[in-house]
Amino acid sequence: MIDIKFLRENPEVVKQNIRNKFQDSKLPLVDEVIRLDSENRAIIQEADQLRSNRNRLSKEIGVLMGKGQKEEAEKVKAEVANQSNRLAECEKLEEELAGKIRDIMLIIPNIIDPSVPIGKDDSENVEIERFGEPVVPDFEIPYHTDIMERFCGIDLDSARRVAGNGFYYLMGDIARLHSAMTAYARDFMINRGFTYVIPPFMIRSDVVTGVMSFAEMDAMMYKIEGEDLYLIGTSEHSMIGKFIDQIIPEAELPYTLTSYSPCFRKEKGAHGIEERGVYRIHQFEKQEMIVICKPEDSMTWYNKLWQNTVDFFRTLDIPVRTLECCSGDLADLKVKSCDVEAWSPRQKKYFEVGSCSNLGDAQARRLKIRINDNGKKYFAHTLNNTVVAPPRMLIAFLENNLQEDGTVTIPVALRPYMGGIEKLIPKK
Repeated sequence: MIDIKFLRENPEVVKQNIRNKFQDSKLPLVDEVIRLDSENRAIIQEADQLRSNRNRLSKEIGVLMGKGQKEEAEKVKAEVANQSNRLAECEKLEEELAGKIRDIMLIIPNIIDPSVPIGKDDSENVEIERFGEPVVPDFEIPYHTDIMERFCGIDLDSARRVAGNGFYYLMGDIARLHSAMTAYARDFMINRGFTYVIPPFMIRSDVVTGVMSFAEMDAMMYKIEGEDLYLIGTSEHSMIGKFIDQIIPEAELPYTLTSYSPCFRKEKGAHGIEERGVYRIHQFEKQEMIVICKPEDSMTWYNKLWQNTVDFFRTLDIPVRTLECCSGDLADLKVKSCDVEAWSPRQKKYFEVGSCSNLGDAQARRLKIRINDNGKKYFAHTLNNTVVAPPRMLIAFLENNLQEDGTVTIPVALRPYMGGIEKLIPKK
């Protein structure tokens, strides 16, 4: 959420930012906020004047009563009553206007970083760098669920009968591989100085609206019927929510946290849910990294975060690349974002396995997460990035470590988490 003072003083900057994100339908909102803000400030000024007058007149009543001028005192009392009635009207109007302003401000997109490339959608994202050499083997790479089925490692039919499309049973070596990856990701981040956290898997509505836009909320979140609770779509939601209404001593920053959680997503929209695979599903698990820091440090942490994911994948012999998200592909709260994509030998292209985001002070402003610097208070910056989401990681891992004889090589870094096994041997 943008600072109302910034919008008031820089309306054209805010409008150009909206154009850069190809959301021209939101342009009238800027003028609407300015109008409502002007009206609200006038009401606040009137209310302040009424309070001042009421205090002055109340003292005058006491003086008049002390002099025995009861009739004059009653006239002043009537005036105080009239002003009190008007003050009540002003306070109600002030609350209504503030609510309208906030509702609109939640829709206006955050100001993107000047380095973000301008583009309409993800087709105009820009490749930054490649890490590792993409290899296409001489033998055919099967579809990822076909590989898993050779190890008796997945059951989609049973999952559909139990829960519908978008769910799965993982079994045997594939389930063990899944758990090994999350455990390795946990230790990988702990070794880089991050504190391990297991957060709540449900959050209240005030946290939901604090961490994401309404469009994201509608497309992603599952609501618990009859309660003010939502299932999290990623642990970032509850991890940032942990600091709601908090004032953090500057000396304690940065907070560097890595969190594990299941994730639940509707996956509404054009992508849809796969019937055969585990690339886009309703339920998965993820290891995340979150940073709360001072504004001047956020871009440094942004670069550290995506590099962590690259390094993690490279220890598992998976080639990756980073892709800068263009303006039209940025969610409304994001200042800057890049995707980490893994190489798919079967598709002969890269696919997304994680996303790193700098949200500036947008989430902190919505959730009132402030930093205290010797009495001076200002909003923190928040960042998040995927370490690993095993369903997609399983696809990348199996394709890149599959051998011609059908076995799957276990990289050295992962072997301690797989009981020392050096390769998986298919059962079929």
